[in-house]
Amino acid sequence: MSVTVSARAAATDEQRWPDVARVPRVSPVRAKVAERIVRRALARLPLRVQLPDGSTLGLGGPLLELRDPAAFHRRLAAGGLIGFGESYMAGEWEAEDLVGVLTVFAAHVADLVPAPLQRLRGLWAPRQPAAQRNTTTGSRENIHRHYDLSNELFALFLDETMSYSAALFRGFPAAFDALAAAQHRKIDRLLDLARVGPGTRLLEIGTGWGELALRAAERGARVTTVTLSAEQRALATERVAAAGHADAVTVLLSDYREVTGAYDAVVSVEMIEAVGAEFWPAYFTTLERLTAPGGRIALQAITMPHARMLATRSTHTWIQKYIFPGGFLPSTTAIRDITARETGLCVTRCEAFGPHYAETLRLWRERFTDHAEDVAALGFDATFRRMWELYLAYCEAGFRAGYLDVHQIQLTAPAESPTGTATDTEETNAP
Repeated sequence: MSVTVSARAAATDEQRWPDVARVPRVSPVRAKVAERIVRRALARLPLRVQLPDGSTLGLGGPLLELRDPAAFHRRLAAGGLIGFGESYMAGEWEAEDLVGVLTVFAAHVADLVPAPLQRLRGLWAPRQPAAQRNTTTGSRENIHRHYDLSNELFALFLDETMSYSAALFRGFPAAFDALAAAQHRKIDRLLDLARVGPGTRLLEIGTGWGELALRAAERGARVTTVTLSAEQRALATERVAAAGHADAVTVLLSDYREVTGAYDAVVSVEMIEAVGAEFWPAYFTTLERLTAPGGRIALQAITMPHARMLATRSTHTWIQKYIFPGGFLPSTTAIRDITARETGLCVTRCEAFGPHYAETLRLWRERFTDHAEDVAALGFDATFRRMWELYLAYCEAGFRAGYLDVHQIQLTAPAESPTGTATDTEETNAP
């Protein structure tokens, strides 16, 4: 084991990061099988994997430096992709072009594990823990673990709008100075889809830090916005008051299932990812219940291919363990199927703009890296910082590879009379 890896392991807080500080114990046979599968997969990828003895694997491409192969293979044998992420957190592998390396993996994710083992996924892949189910109690804890980390932390890498979702750019590459305008462009498109204007009764599910509510209030809407994050509610309320919209915007600390009333429009930005597949029917029936007849719903949702969604539905992932407990991405097929089966809502527009999310994440990642010392000053240790660098790069790579996408979706509530029937579905790519 190299001095660098040993030093990082010794510095890891075992109380805070037990599964990073300790390499899991696995049987020699299982470790050997994992090594053979991993080496075979790496040898077929457009990567250059450098081993400690100077030998290499792969077909050439971005460099992955494997500093502690034995620990790396044991972690993958014990936890699959969770082990892959923990191995990076422990410093057992490194990549100067982290996004490039992860993009290769994302582009080949369906082929990394041999087909026979894919069919036996339920036997070897970690299962989602029951404690992370998104019940009304579980959702509060899951949201708390991510969004209540620190408003100051998020402010270090987000733009001044404090928007934590995909922006919509005019062109690539974009400078960080263009991010706020791109976030407003995204918000305005959603408000247009929901037909928000003067006097609109608008419900926002998932407040964030309040920028969409402010933008809607500037249009003359009356906004009720709900969040489960106490930190977000505090800052959003402060921002609403500072902007002079306290009479038009109400920020509630509430679960979406507990909201009552009827609204002309409902907007929810990248919140369905935190609902959990088990509760998607409840989410969409709640949207229908809260939307007045003939009203409009505008969603922004990160999505994944339907086949991969079905294959990984019960699998516990590194992102779920360390970043978004209880999170799970839908497919557009799942959204259409559930709304058709469980509700009278009709999907009337569906616009994809995945490359814009890759660009948004690049800007966040670069900003986070540039502010590493400030993140440390907030009390976040080196393992946390390395974890978040991997998280941001991991997500960016998913969008660059096309494994992930993001959509703005318009749904129409049934009208009370035939004159309010929905139009045909339109699916496009956003400019």
